[in-house]
Amino acid sequence: MRLGVFIYRGGCGFGTGWMQRSRKGVHQGLKAPVEIEAFLYGLKPVTFNFTATLRPHPAFQPELAHKSLTNSQRDSYTGVMAKGSSCGWRLETAARKLGALRIAGLDEVGRGPLFGPVVAAAVILQGGCCLQGLTDSKQLSEKMRNELEPEIRSNAVAWAVAVVDAETIDRINIRQASLLAMRLAVQQLALSPDYLLIDGRDTIEWSCPQQAVIQGDATSYSIAAASVLAKVHRDRMLVELDREFPGYGLASHKGYGSPEHMAALARLGPTPLHRKSFHPVSQTVLEFD
Repeated sequence: MRLGVFIYRGGCGFGTGWMQRSRKGVHQGLKAPVEIEAFLYGLKPVTFNFTATLRPHPAFQPELAHKSLTNSQRDSYTGVMAKGSSCGWRLETAARKLGALRIAGLDEVGRGPLFGPVVAAAVILQGGCCLQGLTDSKQLSEKMRNELEPEIRSNAVAWAVAVVDAETIDRINIRQASLLAMRLAVQQLALSPDYLLIDGRDTIEWSCPQQAVIQGDATSYSIAAASVLAKVHRDRMLVELDREFPGYGLASHKGYGSPEHMAALARLGPTPLHRKSFHPVSQTVLEFD
């Protein structure tokens, strides 16, 4: 029998109600009535009633529960809770049930910038290792990414980073360059994987089972680890390239189309490492030719 939709009603509620109940002692193991209405495909709704002991999410911040929150603060807090609870070992566990032993997470960074390479990483983590705070690199501060990077490397059975330059991006397009970077990263692993978890919609040319996962970097620890390694590596490259190509602000915007970058392009023209197949750059190439 296939479950349809669950509608939750209960003492802990959502939004402000959750905050109020938290203030009264969720973090101390409050018991609350819970009602779940399950809509089963093809059948009438079935209602379950029981009492649950509520405990806080690890991201719970008691200080927030003691103040009246604005809508934007409440939405922000709810977003943090949702993000914090999604990344885990679920996909890796499912792959192991299929017989996989060496599961590699893959992700790329730098599809959108106007300047510089696309960078991909592949990571095979030790099963069950604990990397506090690991999730999609875009959700982490630069400080947190830099702290996690050596921990990821030390907890990895194997890891690799690959770079595909702007000239190749212009020649084969950014999508193909991203897939190439991920394939090169897998090739460089010291241990050959027998299962790939890949962020996004595409798989790569590789002879083992693969799973493409939309928002995989916020779902799988292995993909999130690859996301962090790729992001830290590319950011450090851009800081170095900022010294080679001063005046563009590369160290701050990392090659993305910020107002500062667009103004510098208009003023200085593109460098050899700008992606000339990207529209804003291609327009300035015409102007400066």
